[in-house]
Amino acid sequence: MANKFYGPVGYGVSAETPAGSGIWRDVMTERQYYGDVIRNSRQLHPGETLNNEISVSNSISIVADAYANENFFAIRYIKWMGVLWTVQNVQVQSPRLVLTLGGVYNGETAGSSESSSDSST
Repeated sequence: MANKFYGPVGYGVSAETPAGSGIWRDVMTERQYYGDVIRNSRQLHPGETLNNEISVSNSISIVADAYANENFFAIRYIKWMGVLWTVQNVQVQSPRLVLTLGGVYNGETAGSSESSSDSST
């Protein structure tokens, strides 16, 4: 029996900055999805840092809506078990998308100030 999933999936869609200066950046959005955890495993990578890096090789199958099917290439992260994980691979198996997770995601999110405003210093 597969574990159930419900949570946000983050998309990064390229858009021109409001100034129209020819500068493009990813605008992050999140959408909620239901699905199943179809593979649950982890890897510990010894690295050059003080702490080893952890990644998962989990696969989560989500029930895709029209937005997910049209923008699967823009999926950047998924929140699972309270952590944002990088989506390394998306496999289309209509009506589902199978998302393969990797390491912890440290990029912009839909709620971060970098994606919601244009910060210039």
